[in-house]
Amino acid sequence: MEQTYTGWLATSPLGRIADFYIQGFRRMTVGKTLWKVIFIKLIIMFGVLKLFFFQDFLGTRFSTDQQRADYVLQQITAAVPAQPASNQGGEL
Repeated sequence: MEQTYTGWLATSPLGRIADFYIQGFRRMTVGKTLWKVIFIKLIIMFGVLKLFFFQDFLGTRFSTDQQRADYVLQQITAAVPAQPASNQGGEL
């Protein structure tokens, strides 16, 4: 059962592109299973692993938002020590 659109979705280029993808996802068979596997892997990667590997560093070391903000500002604006340039203007 194919649904056809008569409004802006059928006439605009953006609507035709959207319809192309919508119809493609509706007709997918193996792809739906693959998308489910992808979403499960993403949930595991970003949800579960975050609990074990990404601890609340700022929350445990500082008690106020101002202290956290000052620490972050200090870290991102800290001067990087200059490293001696190797082989400036010399032979390669």
